[in-house]
Amino acid sequence: MNKKITPTVCVVILLLALHGEGAANETPRPRPRELGLVTGVMPTGPLNAITDVPGVRVGHATLHRGDAVRTGVTAILAHGGNIFLQKAPGAISVFNGYGKLAGSTQVRELGQIETPIILTNTLSVGTAVEAVVQYILEQPGCGDVRSVNAVVGETNDGSLNDIRGLHVRKEDVWQAIRTAGEGPVAEGSVGAGTGTQALGWKGGIGTASRMTEEWGGKRYTVGVLVQANFGSELVMLGVPLYQKLRPDKEETGGDGSCMIVIATDAPLSERNLERLARRAFIGMGRTTTCMPNGSGDYAIAFSTAYTIPHRGRGATVETPDPIVNDLMSDLFRAVEEATEEAIYNSLFAARTMVGRDGNRAEALPIDKVLALIKGR
Repeated sequence: MNKKITPTVCVVILLLALHGEGAANETPRPRPRELGLVTGVMPTGPLNAITDVPGVRVGHATLHRGDAVRTGVTAILAHGGNIFLQKAPGAISVFNGYGKLAGSTQVRELGQIETPIILTNTLSVGTAVEAVVQYILEQPGCGDVRSVNAVVGETNDGSLNDIRGLHVRKEDVWQAIRTAGEGPVAEGSVGAGTGTQALGWKGGIGTASRMTEEWGGKRYTVGVLVQANFGSELVMLGVPLYQKLRPDKEETGGDGSCMIVIATDAPLSERNLERLARRAFIGMGRTTTCMPNGSGDYAIAFSTAYTIPHRGRGATVETPDPIVNDLMSDLFRAVEEATEEAIYNSLFAARTMVGRDGNRAEALPIDKVLALIKGR
């Protein structure tokens, strides 16, 4: 059914058509929802971002230098305190393991996350791990710590970025952590999404959120942040855009990766957090036609409803009553919708970029996308 294009949408389309990618960068490109392209049926949080989950913080360090450096770091913090001493319950799900997710086995074993979650490029995982370890060791109360399980994920931005140059430094990781804040999250070609590409277009960082119905006087929020660097065939809201936007382009490969970080204030056990993480790949799958061999697809989920104290005699975990299994379906829908929309948001926010060896990634043409979807 055709949807009405409002005067506001018409103005946006006109500006995009007139100015294209040469438009001033002071104002961000519009998100799909602002243009009437609504994913799913559940309500979003106020920011439609992972930071709608109270206490969650996000920070970026963006490296965009010269003709070939197009990379960066994104940090996600479960809360504003000392996360090593007050760990977050967490879980990891792997859809396709062609990637490097440092710290994953200990999270799976113990069901907890004890550091900021860091996203960067493939060859900078080691640097990021070292930086996170040093950061934790320097925190108050960590003077006798002798083991740190740094959680660091990656995607490969080596087409646009001089990835072999190892340009990410520990200082960049620390910057992302120390500048992490609540509130709006920058999207597109920022942080770990600076040099990424997704679904045939310039990709990047995207985020979204969903809120459940009221249960026992309380509503819960699920927030998602993605580092989108996967696929070659874009499907949006059920429309095979890859057939319309590039009909003569041979769609091959699609290797890359997608890191998905999920936060919720729902009191979930690590078992149900793993179930929640697994459902994120359904939302990811709605955005494309094939999940290929060379894509590393990981989901990390954590809850802010309670913390787990660092080991010590007599230490106990004070947990609210956990969500029962029968209520998990709403949370599953929330993470599916938020993941799908976060990927669309990453594409809409990203601008055309030229990088290493003159390689070019085109921004998704928003005006054409609107015409194709609204005219179906």
